[in-house]
Amino acid sequence: MPWRRLPPLHAVRAFEAAARHLSVTRAAEELAVTPGAVSRHLRGLEAILGHALFLRRPSGLVLTAPGAALAEACRAALDSIADAAAGVRLVPSRRLSVGAYGLFAARFLLPRWAALRAAHPQLEVELHTSANPLDLVPARHDAVIAVTDGAPRAGLITHRLLPIATVPVAAPAWLADGPVDFATVPKLHARPRPDDWRRWLDHAGFGAVPALSGSSFESIGLALEAAAAGLGVVIAIDALLGPDLARGAVVRAHPLVRPTRRWFVLQYELRHEADPALAAFAEWLCAACAVQPVAIGSAGSGAHSDSEAS
Repeated sequence: MPWRRLPPLHAVRAFEAAARHLSVTRAAEELAVTPGAVSRHLRGLEAILGHALFLRRPSGLVLTAPGAALAEACRAALDSIADAAAGVRLVPSRRLSVGAYGLFAARFLLPRWAALRAAHPQLEVELHTSANPLDLVPARHDAVIAVTDGAPRAGLITHRLLPIATVPVAAPAWLADGPVDFATVPKLHARPRPDDWRRWLDHAGFGAVPALSGSSFESIGLALEAAAAGLGVVIAIDALLGPDLARGAVVRAHPLVRPTRRWFVLQYELRHEADPALAAFAEWLCAACAVQPVAIGSAGSGAHSDSEAS
């Protein structure tokens, strides 16, 4: 489509209002600007077009022939824009199916759900949570919040949301008498992430400390609840600790946070890139994660990775 050489649209709007009312004052009242501002827009538009659009008489404005032709065209164009905008507002957003890693949904997404509804009251989202990576493939939903290395995948749009880094946490009572002794403290384990303790202990320089003993739980969320109840110390994902730290349920048992190569990501198929409902959800979610909604392109290849963060 060729580039349109348009006059300034604020001047067009001022001209259309003045032509309709045949009054600078009444146009200014409608547009909530000063009469001087409307007059400047009119003079500027006349200078751009090289024609007088009004005859200015003591009784008011009178359209010239070029002014009358332009007024009719501007009125029709602005009416069309107004009708189109009204139509867009009346079209309901389609219902989105979003698959989400359960821990992310519980610790990050659900506490912000009211904010999503307030920001996009017309957006309808069906949320489907799972800890099984096979449930979180974009082909099964409009979009998924999963765990990957954040790298491009063929045919997919990927937004990195939150990095996965791990840190030990415990109920505050475990630190009441000083630093935690990781050689003796009960270690709590989440079965979906069996290597978390070994990796963190090695990273922190506690390589000689045994990692395997202690209670185990079917999910990270349940293991975190056990830690809050005082059963011991658990390795948690730092980016998802906000609600627990804010209410004082747990505290960091050591200042060292171990980074990983993994991310929570929002992924969807390239064919959905222009979907306005999905675009609205992606923009909101990226803002909630305080990251720019810049998609990682679909170049490259590789299978969708599992939910275990290494």
